[in-house]
Amino acid sequence: MKWEKLKPPEPDDPMCCCECDIYQYGCCCEDLDEAFNRWLKDKPSKGGCQCPVLGAVIEHLEISMIPALLLLPVLLRLAALHYLLGIIVLTALPGLVLWYYYATHRRKRRTLFFLTLALYSLAYMYYLFITEILPRGDVSQLQVFAATAGMIFTIVSLIYTKRGPGFVTASLQKAHAVDQTSKKDSALRDGSTQPAELQAAKHTLAAKWSRCAVCRILRPPRAGHCRTCGSCVRRLDHHCIWINSCVGQANHRSFLLTLCVFVSTSLYGISLVLCSLCPRQYLMTALFYCPGVYSQSSTALCFTCAWYSSIITAGLLYLLLVQVLNISFNVTEREAQLALRNKTGQSRLWGLAVDTGEFSRGFFQNWVEFLTMTDASVSPRSSSTDLV
Repeated sequence: MKWEKLKPPEPDDPMCCCECDIYQYGCCCEDLDEAFNRWLKDKPSKGGCQCPVLGAVIEHLEISMIPALLLLPVLLRLAALHYLLGIIVLTALPGLVLWYYYATHRRKRRTLFFLTLALYSLAYMYYLFITEILPRGDVSQLQVFAATAGMIFTIVSLIYTKRGPGFVTASLQKAHAVDQTSKKDSALRDGSTQPAELQAAKHTLAAKWSRCAVCRILRPPRAGHCRTCGSCVRRLDHHCIWINSCVGQANHRSFLLTLCVFVSTSLYGISLVLCSLCPRQYLMTALFYCPGVYSQSSTALCFTCAWYSSIITAGLLYLLLVQVLNISFNVTEREAQLALRNKTGQSRLWGLAVDTGEFSRGFFQNWVEFLTMTDASVSPRSSSTDLV
């Protein structure tokens, strides 16, 4: 067996036995088939479950298929009954979301749950804003137009982000081979007239192209393999669960724009709701002290939804801050994690950013490179059906 087959995968993502050709007759990922075999042979399951088939079905159940859209309004209305219930529900919701994120991330499985939750939360908050806040007469038509435009702009930028992160395709590999061939021909024609330093630089740039240990494709510098999507992505940043796709060279700028628009729209909508519910309170303190808000069910529900939106906005604001800092140091999230794991980077700004020192050329030049980088060609796998 060649060394290339035994070459370790991406260090930030362990290889499953299904992807290694050593295990040709057994795959640890076929949990459902294994459970049926144990059930037919009347053998106890590994985890001690009384019904292995049911356990495997639950393990592979897609939560986004469960009517979670109906569960969110019920929980929010339950939280609006009393402020103690609100504290319990709004504390449990992020915990459940983080638990499900850990469960899906550990199994490297794509899921529509987070994208569905984000879109439905945005639509439900806007519905309550139109039906509960707008009739109170405290919001002008211009403010309604601004909030509506922000929501539409968020969805449009999200759709543009979902076009694809820029998968490494065979056409890109062929273009690189043709480019290398043309460079060699020009070098042979030039002969000794070409400086030795320039030739060494070209050879160094060509050497940065590496072959993926999983999909066996030749990929450009800073590309990475995403096991959740099953492909290599140019300038891979991370796999974002909120868009159910990777963030790479082709959609990184639109992803950052989506975060900026969503956070701005959410903060603006929360301020409008709090100014309408608590007109006598300061905006910074209205979220913590708003007397009489639980006297009516409608105002209590809007106040609870303002808290729910604030929790989501705080999480996405942190993600936006990390993205801005990474771009300022010209490092992707994947490169930052690898640098921390290999102890080759330095933590900056209280651990919010990691400076690898490999690609950084200064704050201004890093942002110029990010804003002017060419979009990678969208992979044929990224079609209009990938909008979800």
